[in-house]
This record gives sequence, structure tokens and C-alpha cells, in this order.
Amino acid sequence: MESIIEIGTIKDVESWAELRVALWPHHSLEDHRAELGRAFLSESGEAVAFIARNAANEAVGFAEATLRHDYVNGCSSSPVLFLEGIYVRPVDRRKGIARLLCNAVADWGKSLGCVDFGSDALLENSASHALHTALGFEETQRVVFFRKPL
Repeated sequence: MESIIEIGTIKDVESWAELRVALWPHHSLEDHRAELGRAFLSESGEAVAFIARNAANEAVGFAEATLRHDYVNGCSSSPVLFLEGIYVRPVDRRKGIARLLCNAVADWGKSLGCVDFGSDALLENSASHALHTALGFEETQRVVFFRKPL
């Protein structure tokens, strides 16, 4: 059975937050729950998340996106649809779920008039680079950010 892709809602918070911890373990489950409420459940119209479910109705992955009105590397339009995060449980990978999630995000962005779809990954995250390439993204530039405290 093909995965079911739905917009994330308040009913998804627990399983969604647990998936986020797997992707971003440097934040607590409580931090993720709070972020979901602030960013993705606020109905601002500037953010969306899609949840992938398997035949047993378990959440197996998610994709989160926002509309960015500031400059996005490699893009010349505004707003830019920006993939903030995408994750599929390891046991559910290589089944096309990430592609379904990414397509749902792209459809949402197109419905709002976006013509560019941006994303990023850490320089050393070659698995993410490969996923982005497989999903049809093209690398636009590499950058290292610096900071000097004042």
C-alpha cells in the first residue's frame, strides 16, 4: 500500500515531535512540541508540514516548509518555498516516501505562486546532498559562515 500524505495537525504533534527528535536530537521532545505550535500549527499561512503514514496509520516521516521572503541562495524570486526539514524513519526509506512528501510541499508552494524551491544541508551531510539530488534539487553554492563576537 502506498503511503498516505496529509497536512500535519494538532493530532499529529506527539508522533511528529518524536520524528523531529530523530532528525534533530540536539533539541528535546518538549522543545519540538513547542516549535510545532509556534511555527507549523499557528495558521500563519507562511509554513506547512506534511506527515507520511503507513498502512497501519503510523507516522513514518514528515516534511516541513516555509515561505521565505528574504534572499535564498541560488534563487531570484520571492517568496521562495523553502524545505526546512524532511525525515523518513530508516526502516521506511527507499520506498518513495520522501519524494511524496517533497511533491506535496512543492504543490503547496506552487498553489501560492512560488517559482523557486530552496533547501540547504550541512556541508558534511553527504546523505542529505544525495537525497536532495534524487529529489530533483540542484546544488547552487557552498558556503561557510563565520561569526565574531563583539
